[in-house]
Amino acid sequence: MDPLRISSDRLELRALVSADIEAVHAVCQDPDIQRWVPIPSPYERQHAEYFVEQVVPEGWRTDTVYTFGVFPRGGGPLIGAANLQPRTEAWEIGYWTAAEHRGRGYTAETVGALARWAFAQGVDRLEWRAERGNNASRAVAEKAGFVWEGTLRAALLSRGTLRDLWIGSLLPSDLGLASAHAYLPAQRASA
Repeated sequence: MDPLRISSDRLELRALVSADIEAVHAVCQDPDIQRWVPIPSPYERQHAEYFVEQVVPEGWRTDTVYTFGVFPRGGGPLIGAANLQPRTEAWEIGYWTAAEHRGRGYTAETVGALARWAFAQGVDRLEWRAERGNNASRAVAEKAGFVWEGTLRAALLSRGTLRDLWIGSLLPSDLGLASAHAYLPAQRASA
């Protein structure tokens, strides 16, 4: 798939390009991003170059991960980044936000825009996953409508250590959208 642009009320989402390398490098110096996002630490300029010039275009070319830079609509600095990873059973979403742009609802708005786009592509389930304890990521997911489903033990290998993983999901019906397939939820057992 060719990279595309997605707009929301306040934001423009587009593939990162070479002109964004310095901004990606600067944002990824944030200790919180280095703690919770699987990026090299320390994060050097060469890592940003490789990510923007190799990983992002390759993901779009092979339809394995669609990575977007998040910018103010009408122009402005890099606010964050988000990606969608197509999988057989469900797509997965991931995101990070520059420290100076947190707390303004930009990331939840980004997640909502990407979810609507994914559901328009026929996706039936979008999953959010984060290392257990990443409360900021969980708050964004819940604000965007994700339903927290639980903890997967030892499901994340991060820097050589297995860690517990939180998981949540968003269905088209959670946003008032039609799904490509019928959904029959499990019946609750009666007491």
